[in-house]
Amino acid sequence: MPTIPREIKVNKEIQIGGFNPLFLVAGPCVIESEEHAFHMAAEINRICQELKCPYIFKSSFDKANRSSIHSYRGPGLEQGLKILKGIKTELHIPVLSDIHEPWQAEKAADVLNIIQIPAFLCRQTDLVVEAAKTGRPLNIKKGQFLSPPEMKNIIEKALQQQNKDIILTERGTCFGYNNLVLDVRAIPIMRRWGFPVVIDASHTVQKPGGKGTSSGGEADFIPYIAQAGVSVGADGVFIEVHDHPEKARSDSHNSLLLKDLKGFLGSVLRIRRAVIHKDNIWSKD
Repeated sequence: MPTIPREIKVNKEIQIGGFNPLFLVAGPCVIESEEHAFHMAAEINRICQELKCPYIFKSSFDKANRSSIHSYRGPGLEQGLKILKGIKTELHIPVLSDIHEPWQAEKAADVLNIIQIPAFLCRQTDLVVEAAKTGRPLNIKKGQFLSPPEMKNIIEKALQQQNKDIILTERGTCFGYNNLVLDVRAIPIMRRWGFPVVIDASHTVQKPGGKGTSSGGEADFIPYIAQAGVSVGADGVFIEVHDHPEKARSDSHNSLLLKDLKGFLGSVLRIRRAVIHKDNIWSKD
């Protein structure tokens, strides 16, 4: 029988894991402007409320791991957190973003509901430790260079700081140069440790460095990856969403079109209900 994941309180209204419903983490890859971030958060939230799906807004204040030094990185820590705080307080939507250096953890924790550890940095002990020390829930992305069992070592780094509010995100595995594949076994393997597991359907279809000075991707496959992940027990779905992906300043090739979100989300919610019914273990969902 599958392990019931730990329940994590995101804010007063939203709890994830445990017997709670499938949740969505979504937004534009990077904060492009305050106006755009607010627009995207409000539109995605409207759809999630209609479909009764708990929603967490995600966008990066700094993309520190861009392929090219000339690529847009975002508004930076101070301005980015200010925008995210506005979304959190004015729109009443919980927010998630990633940090890249240990010193950013404390400042980020003042605003973010969930601190994300990027996949490329998931083995950086100081980064994980400082983020865990804040007491905020952590979303730790599995590095594309790691096997699923190796994530147990990273979990231990957070647990040593007395932080048990851990989310694990599967985002694909390196498959030669400029390509990633999804091994669906990763989701049930990581779920065995009793923490919520998320399927990142955007970065799993990414082609790292595939455009030479930027990454490519195959956004058409986002629904299939998400459906596969949910079918084997994912507790949440992570996707990057944009109203005009062709104009997105980061990850334009692996962002879901905003107008397609409702149909996409409806499909994964139906799969979730089917999985619950089959396993008869999440009867409260």
